[in-house]
Amino acid sequence: MIRHRIGRVSELLSRREDVSELRVIVEGGESVALNYERLTGRAGPGDLLLLNTTAIHLSLGSGGLHFVEFNFSRPPPPFRGCGHIMKLRYTPWQMRVLSCEERASGHRPRLDRFTGLAGMPVLIGELHSMVAPAAAVLKYYRPDCRIAYIMTDGTALPLAFSRIVARLKERGLLSGTVTSGHAFGGDFEAVNVYSALAACRELIGADAVIIAPGPGSVGTGSRLGFSGMEAGEQVNRVSALGGAPLLIPRLSFAERRRRHFGVSHHTLTALELAALAPARLVLPLMPRLRLCLRQLASRGLLLRHRLQVRPAPPLPAIMERLGLGLEAVESMGRRYDDDPSFFDAAAVSAVAALEMLEGNGEGREDSDGRDGKRSLGEDGFNRVPLPGKDRQSAPRSGAYARERGAGFARDSGAPRGCRYPGARRAAAPGASKAVPPGGGRDPAGGAGGET
Repeated sequence: MIRHRIGRVSELLSRREDVSELRVIVEGGESVALNYERLTGRAGPGDLLLLNTTAIHLSLGSGGLHFVEFNFSRPPPPFRGCGHIMKLRYTPWQMRVLSCEERASGHRPRLDRFTGLAGMPVLIGELHSMVAPAAAVLKYYRPDCRIAYIMTDGTALPLAFSRIVARLKERGLLSGTVTSGHAFGGDFEAVNVYSALAACRELIGADAVIIAPGPGSVGTGSRLGFSGMEAGEQVNRVSALGGAPLLIPRLSFAERRRRHFGVSHHTLTALELAALAPARLVLPLMPRLRLCLRQLASRGLLLRHRLQVRPAPPLPAIMERLGLGLEAVESMGRRYDDDPSFFDAAAVSAVAALEMLEGNGEGREDSDGRDGKRSLGEDGFNRVPLPGKDRQSAPRSGAYARERGAGFARDSGAPRGCRYPGARRAAAPGASKAVPPGGGRDPAGGAGGET
């Protein structure tokens, strides 16, 4: 059921692309309503609106807003665009989109050339808040990296709902977006994740891909009833197309819910039941690493998937350097200082993806025929060393030139008695402690790893 109410606009709060935030008077009080202008047209002060008030009535989290359904004060937006694929099918809100797979899009010849991902690293996140730290680390250490984001239809459907994606695109961290399934509003529309991955490689020319749902999370507290289960299914899809799936683990040591403490049961269950293909799972070197290893071992996941442990890069400094700030890093109402392990998990997964990119060679031919070896632009950023890399083995590109500053040195937080190869603490200029080098073999089980 939908809870409908009539409200009136008192103020236009903000507008970005095709979405605006309105202050509305409804049921004797003031609230915030979101208006998707492509669906319902523009709205301004004094307009009389039909609102969907279900989310606030149910006291939901990220979906806790009113949404504009109809504007009584203005004519509806004209029917325009092209395409024959419907999203939100067989609902009163079904809409036409021009899917990249359609011949009318003009992309079919390039998509028909797609033969696989050829080992491309694909970062898979359960939550939308994993996208920004992963993209920031990839782009910071490798400015020429072309990153594509696939937004699934697991949670929020309109891409315009995400403030952080708009900011990542504005800062040049994302080269393109694809909305798959019933999600809509990306640079490209795709029918499913398989064709979305093909679009990332052939149409965007991506070097790395991030797959994650939009803002929000669906959970019931039950073993199987949560939206994050799709993360395991993405592992299978990426593997089927010849890509390298890296599943970002959901970690937390600030959670009061036992099922999400350490490695979330969402990650454990998705890897145990849904991920039939092996995935690479990267954990940050952290004080409670042993707890996480025990949780993974108890499900037999160390034998089925490839585990790696990496020192976390200096994410707060990286976000600051890229002009994002820590306000762009938030999950479940918590920011980096409240729960660093959550965000570090996305950061070290990006580090592993960077290592894979270097292992695959310096470049490939892009979909437009250009050589994949791109020259680094003068973006004004100095680089910090890639965690786990020897100082003397920096790539010829110079992307990892040493940053001399105390702000980038940090305590590894290695647990006492940790036997992680290379877990010694190394001195760094300007700081008493630094991240440990990650040399040696990974403590990885299964799929070719070392136990």
